[in-house]
Amino acid sequence: MAELTVDLVAADRAIWSGTGRLVIARTGVGDIGIMPGHEPVLATLDDGVVIVRSADGDQVFAVHGGFMSVSNDVVSLMAETAEFADEIDVDRAKRALARAQAEAAKRAEPDESLLEAERRAENRLRAAEAKLTKH
Repeated sequence: MAELTVDLVAADRAIWSGTGRLVIARTGVGDIGIMPGHEPVLATLDDGVVIVRSADGDQVFAVHGGFMSVSNDVVSLMAETAEFADEIDVDRAKRALARAQAEAAKRAEPDESLLEAERRAENRLRAAEAKLTKH
């Protein structure tokens, strides 16, 4: 069976490299699934969950911003920040979300930094949940 070569890097470190049969990522125009033989793509990555399906099981990541390039069965994901779903401290993410929501509720006008904190915490929780869910 044909496979993709997948590389996920963040601004501060290489996160994961390997092969997979399918990559699912959230782009600026919605979720996209990449399989071997896919047409070339260059897209922005939105905050979201990236899933790499392989014969060894799913690799699940929380990704915050960046770019994705697909060409000749090579998927390169360059994220602002990214982490393995297994690395996420769910209780800490829940506390961060609650703090951001409580602080936002006190404000008359939306604060972009609080909205960003909410999005990141929610994204981390989605990634942790996706890791627990069978695909």
